[in-house]
This record gives sequence, structure tokens and C-alpha cells, in this order.
Amino acid sequence: MNNDLITVKPKVKVKGFRDENLGIIALTKEDLQINHRISRLLTTPFYKDLSVNHKKLVSKIIDGYQNRLEGNQLEEDQYILSGHELIEFENIHDWEVFRYLVYRYKYNMYPFLKIVDDYPPCVQIEPVSICNYRCVFCYQTDKTFSKKNSGYMGYMDMDLFKKVIDELEGNVESITLASRGEPTLHKHLGEMLEYMNGKFLAVKINSNASVLTDRLIQTILSSDIQTMAFSIDAADKDLYEKLRVNGKFEKILKNVERFNEIKEKEYPNSRIVTRISGVKVNETQDVQEMIDMWSPYADIFAFTNYTPWESTYDNPVNNITLPCTELWRRLFIWWDGKANPCDYDYKSLLSNWNVSDITISEIWNSEIYKSMRKKHLNENRRKYEPCKRCIST
Repeated sequence: MNNDLITVKPKVKVKGFRDENLGIIALTKEDLQINHRISRLLTTPFYKDLSVNHKKLVSKIIDGYQNRLEGNQLEEDQYILSGHELIEFENIHDWEVFRYLVYRYKYNMYPFLKIVDDYPPCVQIEPVSICNYRCVFCYQTDKTFSKKNSGYMGYMDMDLFKKVIDELEGNVESITLASRGEPTLHKHLGEMLEYMNGKFLAVKINSNASVLTDRLIQTILSSDIQTMAFSIDAADKDLYEKLRVNGKFEKILKNVERFNEIKEKEYPNSRIVTRISGVKVNETQDVQEMIDMWSPYADIFAFTNYTPWESTYDNPVNNITLPCTELWRRLFIWWDGKANPCDYDYKSLLSNWNVSDITISEIWNSEIYKSMRKKHLNENRRKYEPCKRCIST
């Protein structure tokens, strides 16, 4: 279901990467520990207080582990944790276990089972659409988008941000701060993080790490975000600066080193998982070199396969008929309140809504969204621009 290449940091107890689609795999020590922890907590109020529906989702995971214990393959609606989830699960408190399991089931399985809930499993909020980089694979290279007077550039107002967070609290666990721009450029990012504290289980920030300061690092580490993802695609200066135009390799290395240093010295009990994320653009990017270079500073590595975002509306129409999983997994909210089904459509041709005027739940379950999902399911994604040019499924 996930095309990320994930390698776990050697010093972490969890080793290697397993994918739940690889067939029958013997349970590892970590799997057995997870299964035991889940079983132990079934008699606690953390489980008993779940809704009937959420108990059903947890049972799908319990049944998945039972099937693996018996050497059987998972049923199509069953799920067990894998990859980076193994690290995240180690870091959560007992009272968060079932919230986490429900969230991961929805995030991974609802797009596969084509289930639509009241809210999307994940909401990606864009604090700012402006970026200081012009990465070769990014829509920021499109000057009709990124120039100052294009109408697409701006910073999210705090009142709008709070309105979005107020609705999502208790309804969504996964919030990512990022999308078309660099979130650390927002001067009120610290205030945003403070407002989110204690409200979500899985908050992630995606950043190019270019403007990190000690103060900003401390602000991030003192928050309760789960994942800090640094977007870095190379292990050497020449390739990095060729891909991430305007970026300076030495500065990024220094900033990431400093983040790790402050985390270990001043926040030794921090549960934040540090992730190095990159885009696999070409064969000159050596994943092993990345691991060797960045492993002292990261808990997780992840490479996503290249999608030609930089030329979305000029890409050729393709013959892909499979439905896009984003329609069941994630909703994007831009800095100005526009809601969009994906960030491949960075100019919002698919957007028909603004969260200033309508609730996120109403958007997610709107007739327009339903029609879009139906057309995708009926192999008619060509009816939509730019879906017909996108290679994601």
C-alpha cells in the first residue's frame, strides 16, 4: 500500500523493513511484543471506553496478529503494524494504544477498502504556501504559481488555523503541517504547535531544515508532535544542491546535527521521531549512502518515488484507471482556507470549498467528493483535470 522505502536506524531495537503485503511472514519479536501489549490492555478502560465501531477496527488488528501467530495470511480487511509504525508504537503511552491502532487502521485500510468516515484519516494543513527552495521536482519551480503576485502565495491566519484545529480535535488523529510551502517560514509556527498540544496523536512537520534555529528547535521539541521529517535527498553536497536549488548542504547538515544534539541533551525523554525523507528522482541517489550519512541523526529513512509535480498541468494524459487512494485517506487545507483533494493539483482546479464557509466533515462527505470517488472507482479518473495526468494510485 505504501511505496516508501523505509530503513530503520541501526541503534533502534526494531530492525529492517517489512511490508504487510509480502505474504506469510513469521511474527518477529517486535510483533509478539505488540500483540502481547494489545492483549494486556483489553481489560483496561482504554479499550472499554472505545466506541463500538472502533472496537471492531481494533478486532481486525487483533485477528491479523492471530492469523500470523497461526502462520496464516491476513484477510483482506485485517492489518498488523509494520515499518515506521513499529517505532511509533514503542513511543506511545498505554492510554494511547487503541487510539493509535484505530488511526493506523483507518489511514492504511480505508483507502484500500474504500470506506469513507465522517472525517478523513489525515488532514494536511498548509501554514504557508511560500518556500525558500526551488527543488527541481517541485511545483515551486512553476513561476505562475510561486511568484509574489500569483495569488497562490500567503500565510495562514491564526484565527483560521484555530478554527480548523477546533473542528478536527477529537475527530482526526493525524495532522501534517506542510504542503506546498515550507512551514517553518510561518512566524507563528510556535503558537500553532502550542495550540495543538494534547489534541492529536500524530502530528508531523515536513521541513527542509533550512531556517532552524536553537529557539525554533526547542519550540518543536517542547511540543507533543510525533514526527519531525527533514526533506533531504542526497548524501553529498553536489547532488543535494543540484536537486534542492537554493539549499546549502553544509547549513542543512549543521541544522540537523544541532536538532539531534538539542534533542539528546535537553530533551532526553522526547518521543519525537526524527525522519529523513527524500524523493527518489534518479539512480544517482544512493540509498545506502544516505543511510550511512544521516543515520546518526535519524530514526527513520523514507524515500518516495518521484512524481512529476513540477509539471502537473503539462504532463501527458495517461491510461491509469486505478482510483487514487488520496480520495479516501487525506484532505489538504491551504493557507487561505481552500480545501483540495491532493497537492498534485497545486493550483486547486479540483477545489470547490473553503473551510471558512463549510465544515471539513461536510466537505469530505459532499456530493462533489462522492461523485469524484465514484468516477475514480468506475475507471473514469480521466474526467478530472489533473487526475488524468497523475501517476499516483
